[in-house]
Amino acid sequence: MPKAKSGRGEFHGQLVALLPKLRVQALALTRNRAAAEDLVQDAVANALAAQDSFTPGTNFAAWMHRILRNRFISTLRRQRETTDIEDLPMSLFAVNAAHEDRLVLKELSRALGRLPSDQREALFMVVLQGMSYEEVAETTGCAVGTAKSRVFRARRQLQAWLTGEERPAPRPERDRRLPEIVTPGFVTGDVGEDRASV
Repeated sequence: MPKAKSGRGEFHGQLVALLPKLRVQALALTRNRAAAEDLVQDAVANALAAQDSFTPGTNFAAWMHRILRNRFISTLRRQRETTDIEDLPMSLFAVNAAHEDRLVLKELSRALGRLPSDQREALFMVVLQGMSYEEVAETTGCAVGTAKSRVFRARRQLQAWLTGEERPAPRPERDRRLPEIVTPGFVTGDVGEDRASV
């Protein structure tokens, strides 16, 4: 019995220590302080209910971030019928600063809101939470290379938007194919015969 109590005490200690990082991740996902607090509270409630399923010695932070992320996705699915994700408020940076600073922060907030959610989440985890690419990959369930790519693309896109260099949208896949080369006298009717005669 004392061993079970010490295990629960350690679990609760890890959970409390991780709360600031969970709030940052929740803000990155929801882009709204109130929604982020609700998301963290729901994730903590889920974790406490499922604490017996956590294996001591494994990565607690990754386990907890995954619970938070899954809770966010479940909430989005429920809200999809009534609200579009893009309609969620973007009050990410609410600070009392000089007028110029507020404008810069507002512009940054708007740019962050335009990023795809997977890129925004990865960027927040690396930049604000100081997580390694390996931790981001484990938390979000992707390859390390994918995590690096998401952060790189997010940084590059933010830089382009904030410096006024709008990046063109990627061309559709069919436009990236090499053009077919047609030579004079080439018969296109029967490919088999043409290959045989070459």
